[in-house]
Order: sequence, then structure tokens, then C-alpha cells
Amino acid sequence: MAPRLFFIGLGNMGRGMAANIVEKANLDQPLLIYNRTKQRCIELSEKLPAGKTEIVDSIAEGASKADIILNILSNDAVVEASIAEILKNDVKGKLIIECSTIHPDTTEKIAQQVEDAGAQFVAAPVFGAPAMADAGQLVGVLAGPKASVDRARPYFKGVTAKAEINMSDEPYRKALTLKLIGNSFVINMVEQLAEGHVLAEKSGLGTDYLHQWIEGMFPGPYAAYSTRMLTGDYYKREYPLFAVDLARKDAGHAMSLAKEGGVRLHNVETADAHLAELKAHVGEKGDIAGIYGAVRMENGLPYENK
Repeated sequence: MAPRLFFIGLGNMGRGMAANIVEKANLDQPLLIYNRTKQRCIELSEKLPAGKTEIVDSIAEGASKADIILNILSNDAVVEASIAEILKNDVKGKLIIECSTIHPDTTEKIAQQVEDAGAQFVAAPVFGAPAMADAGQLVGVLAGPKASVDRARPYFKGVTAKAEINMSDEPYRKALTLKLIGNSFVINMVEQLAEGHVLAEKSGLGTDYLHQWIEGMFPGPYAAYSTRMLTGDYYKREYPLFAVDLARKDAGHAMSLAKEGGVRLHNVETADAHLAELKAHVGEKGDIAGIYGAVRMENGLPYENK
């Protein structure tokens, strides 16, 4: 019999991951799902074949029924609270796969709690936008004892991910260190695109020619974010793809890591300042692509590029 899985967190990334597990992971029992807002569980269940998911009313309930638990939540405090709920059960022999983007120190802390309770732990943050999560095209980073990583791998490459970076027998914190450094590349990319497009507009070049160059030279994430900026997606969408608070959390963790290592991330500092301006201007609905709007305002242009 295949292990019973429990998936916690149906946000922009979790929804796609959970759906791909249902569709591709050869489960022989319904996937247990939980989200703080239950409606998201209902909506996901309605999109998938009948009988493929089971909604639970609490983390503790789901953890009691599962052999393997996957967690992908918004920040360190929420992750710690989730782990505390999981550990209300007897978890001996269970595997907890933590996919959230959190500080390496937090990862080590919760891993120790899990191991002290007799369970296995894998740190498994994922790279990719929500569309990549929907398509099963993420990149997973798996760290921890090899036996635990091997137990987790069937739910990544070919299921939720197109590739994996295998850190078997490496400290848990290494996976999160890579995740935060990697996310700093994304933050810097958005900052550079925003500055470039504002310069193109104010210099008289125009943003269309710059966008064509981006599409030719940097297809993929660069072109996608450039499109989101120029089409106004950054202010038109109802729900952010990469919320300003999450982007600032990641920037803060990256800068914390840098400080500990005697390094300064000047580019991330600049982007974080623009994220702070974005949050002040539009609040929690701000998306990281809204850095473009913040750079526009800083340079005498309106926030919206109408």
C-alpha cells in the first residue's frame, strides 16, 4: 500500500503542487488537504476527480491520518505553528517535508523538534512561479538524511517538479540558504527590469524596444515579468502572484544571511526599499512586479503605466 499523504497550504504554490500529486503520484488513497481558509480546499477538490481528495478540519486531524506530510506556508511563524499542531500527534515513523521559504535557523529549529518526536524531516523549498507549480515544472531542493530524502523524492521530479537539486546528507539549512540566495536573484531581476523600463520611457527610447530586446536575450522569467509590468498586470490583478509581504520576508532573510557572513547585498537593499514604498502605496495586495510602480513614482511618473 502506498503511503497516505497530507498536504498543508493551498496558496498560489500549494494548489498546483497538491493537484499534481493527485494526478501523478500514484496515490491509492485520497490526498488529505488542509488550508486555513477552507474554501480553497473546496475549490481544489471540485477541480479534481471525485474521491481524490479528503478535506480535514485541522492540521492535527490530517497529521494523525497521514504517513507523509507536506507543508508549504507563508512565513516562519505560520510554519512553526503548523509544526506544533502536527506534533500534537504521535508522529513516530512519519515523514515531514517542509517546502516553505523560511530562514535556515527556523528550518534547523523545527527539524530538531520533528526528529526529537521520532519523525523524519526533509527541507524541500521549491523554485518557480505559480504557473510552474500548476504545470508541475518547479525545481525542488531536498536536504536531509539520504533515507529521508529518498522517501520524499517520488513527489518531486516528474510530479511537482521538472528537476531537483539533491542535497542528501547535507544540513537542512543548506536547502534554505540556496532558496534565499536564489530568490534574491528574482528580486534583483524585478528591480533591474523596473529601472530599465523607467529609463527607457524617460530617455525617449520607449519600453517596447527594450521589451523586444528582453524577449530575445532573456526569454523566460525576465520576459514574463517585463510583460507583467508593461501590461499593467502589477496593478490590475485582484490577488498578487508574489505578494509584497512575502517578497520582503525573503529579502529580509537574504540580508540577514548576508550580514551573518559579512556580506552586503546592495541590490536587494534597493529592491527592498522599493517594496516598502509599494506596500505603503497599495498595501497587502501589492505584487513584487509593483516594484515597477514604485520606481516610476520615484522618478516622477504615476504608479500605473496607463
